[in-house]
Amino acid sequence: MSLSELPTDTVWDLQMSRIKFGYGVASEIGYDLKRLEIRNCLIITDPVLAQIGTVDKIKHVIEEQDIDVMIWNKVEPEPSLNSMQDCIGSLKDNNFDGFVAVGGGSSIDSAKVIDLVLTHGGKILDYMAPPFGEGKKIPGPSKPLIAVPTTAGTGSETTPVSVISFPEKQVKGALFCGIPTLGILDPLLTVTMPPSVTASTGMDALVHAIEAYWVRPYTSRPKPKTPLERPVYTGATELTDLFAERPIELIGKHLRRAVFNGNDLEARSSMLLASFLAGVAFSNAGVSVVHAMALIVGGQFHTPHGVTNAVLLPASVEFNIPGALERFKRIAHLLGENIENLSAMDAAQKSVNAIIQLSKDIGIPYGLEAIGVKEEDIPRLAADTFKVQRLLGANPVPIIEDDLKKLFRKAMRNWTLK
Repeated sequence: MSLSELPTDTVWDLQMSRIKFGYGVASEIGYDLKRLEIRNCLIITDPVLAQIGTVDKIKHVIEEQDIDVMIWNKVEPEPSLNSMQDCIGSLKDNNFDGFVAVGGGSSIDSAKVIDLVLTHGGKILDYMAPPFGEGKKIPGPSKPLIAVPTTAGTGSETTPVSVISFPEKQVKGALFCGIPTLGILDPLLTVTMPPSVTASTGMDALVHAIEAYWVRPYTSRPKPKTPLERPVYTGATELTDLFAERPIELIGKHLRRAVFNGNDLEARSSMLLASFLAGVAFSNAGVSVVHAMALIVGGQFHTPHGVTNAVLLPASVEFNIPGALERFKRIAHLLGENIENLSAMDAAQKSVNAIIQLSKDIGIPYGLEAIGVKEEDIPRLAADTFKVQRLLGANPVPIIEDDLKKLFRKAMRNWTLK
């Protein structure tokens, strides 16, 4: 049989942003914009960062390079379609030739979408896949975007996807709109995160890494008819495994420290690096059942994405252990568990224990019940999640709707899993 006759894919294609990392690197943003020949840029951020002065400092270093700067500081948590459309509508007559996103995933995701539409015209829904939008092909690259994360969790500075909330429909959707041109990762910008945000975003990064590590390999996917039809999430590869393992280890060692002492620069630096590495891993390999469930729960209950992922993770790990036994054994080891002289199954089960203990230590809610989900919600949540086959298809253990009901029930009170 020739390669052209093989039924599954034989190719993977790693994508990631250019990254600059280090203490004080945010002071170089003006230089980087000038190198990109930007003369008129828009900073996209949230009200809190604008209020505490972070954005003004970045604006100053940009203006030092004789670059005109405008600020839009109305990014919402878990940003809605309407909030992004408001920005586009109010600024469409400005001739920006570059963008800077300052903040967490909400700001960076918003900036990707705003950049896309202000560059190519049309409406946001033109580019979103059905059932949300028309699925119009993006005609080319957007204008340069520099992403400056102030949280350590989403990895949005190197991912091609933006999550958009539709509050009236109680659902969230994803728009694949391209990766930022450059990510500026300055650990000093993360020290203002309060403990609850540090915990939530840190667990988000952990979920990204673990799901990227357990998803089915790229060789299990059907071969695309053309290279252009290859999905963004291609499945696990040897390289995404490397990008996934290191953040699991870093988070296990440093998340508690970052939560308990926000001025611990070593912990802050390690968490920011972990977030980026996990972002590279999942934005290439993909995610699966945890994110599928979280999209539905977050859309209907308006819960923070990191918290939602965290409370869904333990039950999902336990469910998937039989499909990737050695990988979960490795996860347990990376999270600091002693697995010496244990059977493979017992060692893998330690990964569940480690995740639950970490969640307890940093103040993550004990389960779905604690964030407002009721038993009678489960059939609806399971039915809605089962529609997210784009993610569920990557799970190492095949999932039917009844499995999802069981997972939601187990995730109601995670501490009982131990």
